[in-house]
Amino acid sequence: MADKIYLYPVWVRLWHWMNAILCLLLIVTGLSMQYSDPAYPFMRFDWAVAIHDISGIILTLSYIVFLLGNIFTPNGNQYLFRIKGYFKNVALQFRYYSYGMFKGEKPPFEITRRNKFNPLQRFSYVAIMYISMPVVIVTGLMLLYPEYFLHDIMGKHSIHYTDMLHVIIGFVISLFMVIHVYFCTIGAKPLSNFKSMFNGYHEKH
Repeated sequence: MADKIYLYPVWVRLWHWMNAILCLLLIVTGLSMQYSDPAYPFMRFDWAVAIHDISGIILTLSYIVFLLGNIFTPNGNQYLFRIKGYFKNVALQFRYYSYGMFKGEKPPFEITRRNKFNPLQRFSYVAIMYISMPVVIVTGLMLLYPEYFLHDIMGKHSIHYTDMLHVIIGFVISLFMVIHVYFCTIGAKPLSNFKSMFNGYHEKH
């Protein structure tokens, strides 16, 4: 096992796969509602709404598990970083992804138990998990229960603006997932990073 490191405990792997399935359901049903055509429906509108709402509620509970897991386990340390010198490291990692890896260079930052994310991953994961996810969850709950959050408190145009923000952040998260899947192929072998989400072990380059 010298060429492998145990990085992903069971709860992280289970949460990851549940989160992936829920996000896919939300993306598919969200697109179906956004671009629905009564004559040529991708999915029945009422089904899309129901699946979207249920998946959103479960994702909210899943996100609470994520926050509690990061508070009460060492996994939360993976999302901490110091600003000083950090963006220089992000630039180094970006250079590797855009140029160095195609030249056969080694990754500039070794994956360890203390640092399972490289600087660019950490930056993007913090942006998605601690900024985008809360926004999409809060706006989703506001749209699910507008009578409590929007009509009486924020005025008649609030649903439109809340929906716009929800859709925009949803597209950002969708784009992140596509990029995330691509970067998962950049490992010791094309399927190494996918296997690690089943067995918990990261294969070194």
